Amino acid sequence: MNSKSLAGYVCLVTGATRGIGKGIAVQLGGKGATVYITGRNLDASKGSVGGSLKDTAQIIESRGGQCIPVQCDHSKDEDVQRLFEQIQREQDGRLDLLVNNAYSGVGAIMKNSGISFWEQPLTMWDDVNTVGLRNHYICGVLAAKMMVPRKMGLIVNISSAGGLTYLFNVPYGIGKEACDRMAADCAFELRKHNVAFVSLWPGPVKTEMITQALFQDDRNETKARRAIFETSESAEFAGMCIAELLHDPNIMKKSGKILLTHSLGKEYSIKDLDGYTPLNIAQMNRIFQRLPFWLNWLAWIIPDSWSIPTWVLAMKGNKMY
Repeated sequence: MNSKSLAGYVCLVTGATRGIGKGIAVQLGGKGATVYITGRNLDASKGSVGGSLKDTAQIIESRGGQCIPVQCDHSKDEDVQRLFEQIQREQDGRLDLLVNNAYSGVGAIMKNSGISFWEQPLTMWDDVNTVGLRNHYICGVLAAKMMVPRKMGLIVNISSAGGLTYLFNVPYGIGKEACDRMAADCAFELRKHNVAFVSLWPGPVKTEMITQALFQDDRNETKARRAIFETSESAEFAGMCIAELLHDPNIMKKSGKILLTHSLGKEYSIKDLDGYTPLNIAQMNRIFQRLPFWLNWLAWIIPDSWSIPTWVLAMKGNKMY
């Protein structure tokens, strides 16, 4: 099911110079879509981790796709407005897909790893949530203005399990839960216009930034997090899932929901670049591996097929007393 063409589709992937955004853009472009990609660096800057817009565009074009790189600082509203005006002008008002992936908080999060929120710089909130949350809403608004008149379109917020339970730090969790709620509430208003809005949770992904931050750092708190990424999905797997969502005739049933890449992989029979479906973050034996030694032995006798149901996971995020 991975070979379906996206020829004729117009897609926008924000923050596509590296990591998951780059992987998503490469997958969409490789399947024939016209892909607009954004990032702050048109060319690779000295000392930067990962690539640049030109690097991503080159990979997409090498796979036979059409890529339009747009230099854009997503912390600046005027840059974002110009981006959507360009798509509107060049594509005669057509936009089939927006992937809200731009994020600028990884460096600040890693630099302040293990530090309590009241001891972190006050700039942490803006570092994490200006581009990673506020900008997602602005892009969602501008995309909806293009999609609603055409009565079709899909908006995807790239989020994570940090929206369910504590992960990394306080601003991170707040931002990710807000991304999930944004998808739910925007979907409520968009439903009558046949435009879908979902929140996508990739599993652990060993991106360029994660590799540098976790695998070249010997601090104890970093070592504790490293195991999460030892067995992870490729940066392109989320793109494979999104490509299938674009072809799903029942996409409106998923609108407003949190979607896990592993679950979509099983539903659509998607294999990652290594030929396997990535491990489920709710797989019970993986969870037991992280328990105290007097319990983690159970991981070896629990079948891989046993997973915690999503409704049970949702209960962990229930804040009602």
